[in-house]
Amino acid sequence: MIPRTMTDEPLIRGFDALLCDLDGVVYAGPDAIDGGPESLNRAVEMGVPVMYVTNNASRPPAAVAEHISQLGAPTQVSSVASSAQAAAKLLAGQLPEKSRVLITGAQALADEISAVGLIPVWSQTENPAAVVQGFDPHLGWEQLAEAAYTLADESVLWCATNTDRTIPKERGIAPGNGTLVAAVAAATGREPMVAGKPQAPVFQEAAQRAESRRPVVVGDRLDTDIRGAHAAGMDSIEVFTGVDTPDAVLRACDQERPTFLLGNLRELFEVYPDPQVTREDRDVTASCRDATAVARENTVTVHAPENSLDGWRAACAAWWSLHPEADAPTNPHLTWVSEP
Repeated sequence: MIPRTMTDEPLIRGFDALLCDLDGVVYAGPDAIDGGPESLNRAVEMGVPVMYVTNNASRPPAAVAEHISQLGAPTQVSSVASSAQAAAKLLAGQLPEKSRVLITGAQALADEISAVGLIPVWSQTENPAAVVQGFDPHLGWEQLAEAAYTLADESVLWCATNTDRTIPKERGIAPGNGTLVAAVAAATGREPMVAGKPQAPVFQEAAQRAESRRPVVVGDRLDTDIRGAHAAGMDSIEVFTGVDTPDAVLRACDQERPTFLLGNLRELFEVYPDPQVTREDRDVTASCRDATAVARENTVTVHAPENSLDGWRAACAAWWSLHPEADAPTNPHLTWVSEP
């Protein structure tokens, strides 16, 4: 969390656009996450546009916008920036017009390839110049094998819309596109270009569409949403309604540390309690309202009700201040002390 000037304004007032993830933030599967759509409607009513940045390449932006609208947050197609669009633009910048591209994914991905002047194909026999791979819940072995056969030719480009290992669904956490990309990588010994999150272009495009100078990325995943915000030089909000937990956030490497921690989207409209950090000798102490955390060497001691959000905010502020540079996840010994 980056220190900032204290303010009595709600957190959302510090930004002129929300670049919002979908799965785990707005909905899980077909169902809305509690507080999601109404909070996004409230943001728009306050004059803060919402752009939806999604790595899901299995549905066209029109279907995504319709889904969000049905959940209670009216949305235009132009407000959806997808990894399929990012992949299509990336390939269009590297291939001649009307080049053939093998689709390993859904029809929605093929439509985006067509939209940039490339020709989607479905078989190695059609001599594709590239393979584009995106999530499709119906993708099977035959399609993955076709990609592997095609990629045996080193001159063929390979672009993945994203490499999310998991995806939150209504019944729990399921394998994501990254697991299917890994299967093709294992078969071919190759690694793809990645177009969507955590790469910066999809966030930059969303900010440009919103005409935003002070956007904030809102997500539930450290390895895509938060890392992508770092790559794009943007502030970020980790909301604990999806994949990653407060414990994972505490242990995160420096490029996956969010600026703000929220329990849900309703807290966008509250004053954010910035932790206050002090250092004395080998100890770093952070206070967040009634919670205090002390970091020293490999330990963090939190004086707050166990798992309270302010306790986690204080713990992160203290630990990250003590270890500002971390190329890999850290492993602090965490102790909670609940005062009587």
